[in-house]
Amino acid sequence: MLVGVVGKANVGKSTFFKALTLAEVEIANYPFATIKPNSGVGYVKVECAEKLFNVKCNPREGFCIKGTRFVPVQVIDVAGLVPGAHEGKGMGNQFLDDLRQADVLIHVIDVAGTTNEKGEPIEPGSYDPADDIRFLEVEIDMWYFGILKKGWEKFVRRVMQEKQQISVALASQLGAMRVTEDMVKEVISQLGLNKEKPNEWSDEDVKNMAVEFRKRTKPMVIACNKIDIPGAAENFARIESEFPDHMLIACSAESELALREAAKHDLIEYIPGEPDFTIKDESKLSEKQKKALEFIRENILKKYKTTGVQQVIDRAVFDFLKYIAVFPGGVHKLEDSEGRILPDCFLLPPKSTALDFAFKVHTDLGKNFIKAIDVKRKVPVGKDHLLKHGDVVEIVSKK
Repeated sequence: MLVGVVGKANVGKSTFFKALTLAEVEIANYPFATIKPNSGVGYVKVECAEKLFNVKCNPREGFCIKGTRFVPVQVIDVAGLVPGAHEGKGMGNQFLDDLRQADVLIHVIDVAGTTNEKGEPIEPGSYDPADDIRFLEVEIDMWYFGILKKGWEKFVRRVMQEKQQISVALASQLGAMRVTEDMVKEVISQLGLNKEKPNEWSDEDVKNMAVEFRKRTKPMVIACNKIDIPGAAENFARIESEFPDHMLIACSAESELALREAAKHDLIEYIPGEPDFTIKDESKLSEKQKKALEFIRENILKKYKTTGVQQVIDRAVFDFLKYIAVFPGGVHKLEDSEGRILPDCFLLPPKSTALDFAFKVHTDLGKNFIKAIDVKRKVPVGKDHLLKHGDVVEIVSKK
C-alpha cells in the first residue's frame, strides 16, 4: 500500500509530509521546492490489542502510546502540480507518473487562499481554494483519458476483430492503473455503453470512463491546510457545502509538526490525532514556545479537536482503502521467540482471509497452513475465514 501526498506547489505539502513522517525534507516558500518525490513512513492509529490482554506490547515497527498503536504506512510526497500538467507543463509528466503507484491520494490544498493557481504567494483570501480541488481532479482525469485514447481506434479494431471482451482488454491495458475487469464492467454498465460496439463510443464516453476509473483507483482525501489563517474557516465551510460528496478535513500541518517536534524533544506529552497535549516542564520552554503551544491549543485543538493531519491518513487507509489491522498472537503465548509481546501488527486489504494473513506473516506458514485460531474468542477458524479489524490470530501449521 502506498499513500501519495499531492497538490499544487506551495500549499504546505512538504510540511504536511514532514508532520506525518518527521522526515527531513526541504520546506521552502517557492514553487517546486520538491523536485523528486520524498518517500517516508507515516503511521495510522489502531487500538492496540495490549489493552485486551492487560499487557505492554513491544512493537518491532511503529510504536505504541498508552494503548494506541501506530502502524507504519509508506508515504510519498509528489512534487507540486500546475494546471496543464497532463500536457507536460511544469514537470507534469514526471509528477503524474509518480502518482501511478499510489493506492490513495491525500490532496493538500491551501484553504486560506494564500497561493494562486501557479503556487505563488498572494494576499490571503484572494484565491478560491475550490479551484484547486477541481484542477487536480481534471489533471488526473485528463491523464487517464490520454492513456485511454492513445491508439484507441487501433485498440478497438483489434478487440472487435479478435472478438475479445472489452472488459478484459481494457483491464489489461490499464492494469498499471489498478483498473480491474470487474471495475470496467461496472463502469460500462453505469454509463450505459454498448459493450459489443466500443467503436461507437464517443470521445465524451471515453472521457467519462476515465473519470470513473480515476475515482475508483485514486480515491482522494482533501486536506484543507492552513486552517489557522484568518478567512480559512469560512472558506472551509463554503467548500464543504460545495463538494458534499468529497471527504474534506480541516488541518494545520504546521501545528501538527510543532507538536510532534515538541513531543520528540520531550517538552510535551502528545498522542498524534488527540485533542490536547500536556506540557511536561514549563521551565524548559521559552516564552515564544509557550505562546506557540497556547495558540495551537486555543485556535486549532479546541476548535477542531485535532490538527487534522493524523485524521487524514487514518481516513485514507481505513475509510477509503478499507484496510484492516490484524495482530499475530497465540492463545497461550503473546510473545515471539525473542520475548517481545505483540511485536507485530499487519495491515491487510478488505476481505482478507486467515490464509492470506498466514502468508503475510510468513510464506512457510501459508504453505503449511492447518488452521487459524481467533485468539479473542479462543475458537478455531478455517483458511477462508474473513478477518476483522483488530483481530488477534494464531496460525497453526505443519512443522
